[in-house]
Amino acid sequence: MISVEEARGRILEALSPCGAETVPLAEGWNRVLARPVAARLTQPPADVSAMDGYAVRAADALEGAMLRVIGAAPAGHPFAGVVGAGEAVRIFTGAPVPEGADAILLQEDATAAGGTVRVNEAVRPDRWIRRAGMDFRAGDTLLKAGRRLTARDIGLAAAGNHAWLAVHRAPRIAILATGDEIVLPGEPLPGGGIVSSNAHMLAALVRAAGGVPVVLPIAGDNHDAIGAAAEAARRCEMLVTTGGASVGEHDLVQSALAPHGFTLDFWKIAMRPGKPLIWGRLGETPVLGLPGNPVSALVCSVLFLWPALARLSGLPVAPLPLRMVRLGAALPENDRREEYMRARLETDAEGRAVVVPATRQDSAMLRILAGADALLQRPPHAPALQAGALVPVVSLADLGI
Repeated sequence: MISVEEARGRILEALSPCGAETVPLAEGWNRVLARPVAARLTQPPADVSAMDGYAVRAADALEGAMLRVIGAAPAGHPFAGVVGAGEAVRIFTGAPVPEGADAILLQEDATAAGGTVRVNEAVRPDRWIRRAGMDFRAGDTLLKAGRRLTARDIGLAAAGNHAWLAVHRAPRIAILATGDEIVLPGEPLPGGGIVSSNAHMLAALVRAAGGVPVVLPIAGDNHDAIGAAAEAARRCEMLVTTGGASVGEHDLVQSALAPHGFTLDFWKIAMRPGKPLIWGRLGETPVLGLPGNPVSALVCSVLFLWPALARLSGLPVAPLPLRMVRLGAALPENDRREEYMRARLETDAEGRAVVVPATRQDSAMLRILAGADALLQRPPHAPALQAGALVPVVSLADLGI
């Protein structure tokens, strides 16, 4: 068996980001930039007013002064003249500041009367003026490559005058559930049958990570069905299987894929839940074989599939997103396998964040997994801990799953 850290490293080392494609700006959200975005213009392009009021010369705009209004500058309609001594121009937010003016008299600090305006409060030079390039200048790098785009980033790219963006292709992930005993939700259950939850759960996780799930038909426990599904996955960036990852009489994934060119890297990890996990290649297609147990499949996906999707999407390699939280209940010592306990993040009586592990950690209990919002990491041979100790956790909410 190998460690979780070694398994994660070997998986990520074997993957490369998907190639680039150009998409409309409106479709860039949640995609990963393949090339940096530089500003194509200066923002603001000129000195502009930050408020509605009057463009004035600060030296003239003393309290009680009367200024002659010589024109107006609505947004989109600059005033073409020059503001001279004792003069003012009615101006609105976003309009360029006329030549000669060096401050904005707020409309609430002024009283208009006919063609004049009275200064009720003196202004200072540069007051309420946004200088040209205050936000960014043409040529500035606005967004770096390798960044997953947020709504804020889309707004910034638009302000930089970009209608199209170069992003990495979203990785297509083929998902294959195996087993004679499983059926799709809503189908009649045969004797001894169970509803397949893994494929839908994994498809949701792939979407949350920015990938495109390709859910294949369930393959029964026979070589032909598994092999046929594997061939369909060659057009994808990765094949993820669930079930059949161990070495039992009906665990056929490795042997079924072998005639199709499958080569194995490793298949056992010193962790709980999720010890039997396959990693290898089907020709050029990476293969991640998850356990059939739903809880084990999800935990392994958080530790291995999620970072693999990040790598394929073009994101920089990052460590497991652990944060330290106080333990809300005592824990016994751990054995030789790294453990990921289902837990909830709560607040104690003193208002501190604490993590409380579920009282039952059976890896077949999906309801407990769904009710958890964190995985509490326990290293191999970890000693017993009392409530209040700091422990590392992976927040499932932070990952959006």
